[in-house]
Amino acid sequence: MVDRSHILSWLTDMDGVLWHEGKAIPGAQELINHWREQGTPHLVLTNNSIYTPRDLSARLKAGGLNVEEGLIYTSAMATADFLNNQQPKGKAYVIGEAGLTQAMYEIGYVITEVRPDFVVLGETRNLSFDNLTKAIRLIDKGARFIATNPDPTGPSEEGPLPATGSVAALITKATGKNPYIVGKPNPMMFRSAMRKIDAHSETTAMIGDRMDTDVVAGIEAGLHTILVRTGISDDAEIAKYPFRPTEILDSVADLL
Repeated sequence: MVDRSHILSWLTDMDGVLWHEGKAIPGAQELINHWREQGTPHLVLTNNSIYTPRDLSARLKAGGLNVEEGLIYTSAMATADFLNNQQPKGKAYVIGEAGLTQAMYEIGYVITEVRPDFVVLGETRNLSFDNLTKAIRLIDKGARFIATNPDPTGPSEEGPLPATGSVAALITKATGKNPYIVGKPNPMMFRSAMRKIDAHSETTAMIGDRMDTDVVAGIEAGLHTILVRTGISDDAEIAKYPFRPTEILDSVADLL
């Protein structure tokens, strides 16, 4: 039994940990309720930048998981926080959906294609050749290239969809410029999340289902890391990596 008595705050991934294919994973609501009743600081993290926290909260509720919008932290929000620190009240050309554009507006950014400071790429289902061309030309003219997350594909009921990482690779090929990626596995997203709930790495745990994003970022951020098997990681997947999480559990139900 691993000692968790020092853990005061929790970060948890959403997909594959609390949520899978439109439904709450058994034990997820009970864990959220336990944290809420105990007054334990916690945030639900996701690399998905399409939806606003309000949208995500409603989608989760429809599938049986009640998480307040204020407890959801997306890669779009982490990207906005990063840009707000880098260049407050700047300008950006944005390729993305409501989750990203709202986060940018909330920090006071102007979204424009006229001499932007940054080109910001997020998840989108409405990519066009025109969007891509503008982004490439603006980066060539000196705009700095930022991406919300590195995921090359995303899930759908019909199969994989091209995601932010794939589109970023196309822009990189055309410009020779790699984006700065804010979301997982960049530990910066975890540090930004901890600031939101006034948590410290020595007393915070991170629950995830992926070795290559959740666990490695948690280790690099100095967190107690917990891998659950309800997502994509099995023993064969775990064995591929030279690092290990602090704990491996079957599901979040084992934390109750």
